[in-house]
Order: sequence, then C-alpha cells, then structure tokens
Amino acid sequence: MEFVFSQLLVLLTALWWPFCRILAALFAAPVVGEAMMPTTVRVLLALVLAVVTLPMAAAPVGIEPWSLQGVATTIEQVVIGAVLGMAFHLVMSAVMLLGYLVSSQMGLAMAVMNDPINGTSSDVVSSLLSILFILIFFAVDGHLVLAGVIGASFRAWPVGSGIDSLALQTLAFNVAWIFSAALLLAVPVIFSALVVQLGFGFLSRIAPSLNLFSLGFSVVTLFGLFMLSQVVRFMPEHYLRMTNQVLEMLHHSLRAGHHG
Repeated sequence: MEFVFSQLLVLLTALWWPFCRILAALFAAPVVGEAMMPTTVRVLLALVLAVVTLPMAAAPVGIEPWSLQGVATTIEQVVIGAVLGMAFHLVMSAVMLLGYLVSSQMGLAMAVMNDPINGTSSDVVSSLLSILFILIFFAVDGHLVLAGVIGASFRAWPVGSGIDSLALQTLAFNVAWIFSAALLLAVPVIFSALVVQLGFGFLSRIAPSLNLFSLGFSVVTLFGLFMLSQVVRFMPEHYLRMTNQVLEMLHHSLRAGHHG
C-alpha cells in the first residue's frame, strides 16, 4: 500500500505542472476562457489535456512541489500558459475593437446590452461580431490548434527551463498589431460615415432651414449597416489571415525556444 501511495504521489507531482500551464492557457484563450464557459469544465478539460501531454511534459527529477523551487516552477508554468492563451486572444481583441469602432461611427455606441460572453456590457455590433467569430473559431478547428500549440510548448519550453523573455517581448510588440488590424477592417465603415456626414454638411449650407440632424443620424446608421454587411462577408478570410499571423509568431517563438 505504501508503494502504491508513493507511486501515486510521483504521478500527481508530475501531473501538477502541466496542469498549471494548460489551465492558465485555457483561462486566457478566446472562447474557452470566456465567462460563458463554466470553470469546472475548464478545469476538467485542463486535467484531461495534462494526462494526454504527460509523456512529453515530464518534470525534472528532484523538484519538490512544496519547496521554493517548486513554487517558482508553478509560477513559471502559469506565465507560459497565459502567454500562449493571450497570443490566441489577440485576434478576438481585434474583433472587439473593430466592433467599438464601427459602433461609434454608426451612432450605435449608445446601444449597449448585457454581454453574457464576457460578463460585461458591450455594444450590439461587438456582440454580433463576437458570436460570428466564435462560430468561425470552431469551424476552423481553432480548439484543436490551441491544444496542439500547448502540447508543442512542452518540447520548446520544458518544465523547469525558465521563462522565455523573447516570447514575452514578442507578445508585447504584437499588441500594436491589434489596433492596426481593427482599424484596417473598420476603414470602409468609417469612410462611408465620413462621406455621408460631409454630404449632409453641404446640404445644411445649401438649405439651412431643413432639420438635417435627425435625418443625418438615420442615414449614417443605414449606410453603416450596409457597409458592415459588406465587410462581414470577408470576415472569415480576415480571421484566418490574422490567425495565421498569430500562429506564425508562436511557431517562431517555439522554434527559438526549442533550439535554445
């Protein structure tokens, strides 16, 4: 009985650090880490993935879980997992920023509703785009890609190897990419709203007796919805392009960590 207990303790110790990395990645990842996903489901999913990746995520011999080195190793796994999850969350952040930009240009920024996905209040356009991109995420097997990247991270950054500062720096530099991607996607809506506003500005100079303020608000909203319907048609292609850019960044980081 003591032999079985000692072997079980060794197995649980080896399972602990992969579990911490995977759970941190799932909490920071898009869709899986949202508030609509129950915490118990994420914990069970992380436990299953930790058991699957156990052969490639063996911890170095000699690290005691309750020692200072064990605590540092646990924090290290949490940081690495959070970096991987946040890298996948860059695309979803660009989508949310796109929704806010489009809503402000269309005059729908005041149309705020309760967002059950994030647990906060957001505008209607952002909520609709989030639902669309969640469907695209599962349609392109994004959950399988996330699991594959987490599994490959154990070969590039083994347990106890330390935190890769280059990966943290690369992730910080790619935050600026969110704003540029969202702005490029929102350019058609912004331009159409600008053209309509300029047109009504000229009309107000020609016919100042007309009440163009109330009419202009409705026309800008209609033009914005029309341009948004045209932009949404190309959203899956843009999502795949942005996801490929994130995966390329992760592959460079994983390759650098593997060679390092």
